Amino acid sequence: MKREQILLWLIPISLIVSACDKPQSESSSRTVVQSQTQAMPAERWYNSQQVVNGGKLYQQFCAECHKPDASGTTNWQQLDEKGNYPPPPLNGTAHTWHHPLSVLRRTVKFGGIPLGGTMPGFGEKLKPQQIDDILAWVQSNWSDEIYAIWYERDQQAGTLLPLQKKG
Repeated sequence: MKREQILLWLIPISLIVSACDKPQSESSSRTVVQSQTQAMPAERWYNSQQVVNGGKLYQQFCAECHKPDASGTTNWQQLDEKGNYPPPPLNGTAHTWHHPLSVLRRTVKFGGIPLGGTMPGFGEKLKPQQIDDILAWVQSNWSDEIYAIWYERDQQAGTLLPLQKKG
């Protein structure tokens, strides 16, 4: 791997490692949600057409591993018999919401194999807008509380797109 490629992966890896610490306690999580809910916009970054398009694409490209309802694998934090972590839920109950939009996009585009995971990359099959549509569908399954926390983290990372008009 070239030095530039390694550096390209170091930043997202450090974000992933730091963001995937042990879950907060329920009480501290509630405090975070309450303080961050005020920062959340009334609207999400995506529009309803993206959710519709993303749902179709998700079923085609993601549902086989992450399940049609985005519930993923029950024991997603435990290594399987091959020593790999199984596909996590994408519905807001696992760690996906810990990552800024730039990392989510990169994960879909390049997959997890360069990072030692098993998820294939979809950059050769999906255009950037299609990746955003899939992420819109995924995030449409997140509660307002989870989205508020994610939104605040994404704002800190500086990667959120401007809000789009609902269509």
